[in-house]
Amino acid sequence: MSERAAPFHCPYCGDEDLRPSEAGHGCWECASCRRAFQLKFLGLLRPDGTTTGTTTGTEHTEGGGE
Repeated sequence: MSERAAPFHCPYCGDEDLRPSEAGHGCWECASCRRAFQLKFLGLLRPDGTTTGTTTGTEHTEGGGE
């Protein structure tokens, strides 16, 4: 089995200086814009555009109380 893919760019600022976060699985921190975010696989799309998986939370979270 292969290792999970890591993000190449921050979804907020586009910078490549990302580091895994201690907050949990799929959490990343951007050293450039100082945001924290989480990546989560939601499921596969059906032909009608709906997902086959279930979602239990938000697609992404932002840290830092700005």
